Amino acid sequence: MEGLSWRRVCVLVLCIIPFFRSAAGIRFVIDREECFSHNVDYEGDTLHVSFVVIKADTPWHYSEDGVDLVVKDSSGAQVRDSRDKTSDKFDFIVQKRGVHRFCFTNKSPYHETIDFDVHVGHYSYFDQHAKDEHFAPLFEQIAKLDEALYNIQFEQHWLEAQTDRQAILNENMSRRAIHKALFESAALIAASVIQVYLLRRLFERKLGSSRV
Repeated sequence: MEGLSWRRVCVLVLCIIPFFRSAAGIRFVIDREECFSHNVDYEGDTLHVSFVVIKADTPWHYSEDGVDLVVKDSSGAQVRDSRDKTSDKFDFIVQKRGVHRFCFTNKSPYHETIDFDVHVGHYSYFDQHAKDEHFAPLFEQIAKLDEALYNIQFEQHWLEAQTDRQAILNENMSRRAIHKALFESAALIAASVIQVYLLRRLFERKLGSSRV
């Protein structure tokens, strides 16, 4: 019995270790169109997707031009889309297992930097290893805890990308405000110089007329 208990403990530890994963996304520059693929092994899994347009390649581009994202399943059928958005986050249930494609389209004339994250939620250990009735509830709770932790990391990654975008927007707005202030100051100085010149010419003419 003792040997069996230790064996169960070892199996439990080995089953818990793969649950600890790290959230990972990619950040890329898009010109017109960019596509990525992600394999989904099981039907019924939940696919989590998020993206944020971080910045444009020109500091003078301040409009809210978004990008299009189209998601297609392994058969090529469109399952989700997101149109003209600078950021979005959604999830859906996978109906067909296999390679899913995520295609971004940039409609603006500028290169855009996009932060993209995708994750498949699946309770694999509960399905494959939880045969013992004593361990089954524990495996189920571990799977739920793992998914909850990853959802937190997924949400944190999306919020960090949003923060990066806002910081860049604030920096660009500050730079634009400084340039505007410098331009207004230069215009004011030029107007003052012209005014002084015109007043001086006017006085010189009046002085010349009085002498005559």
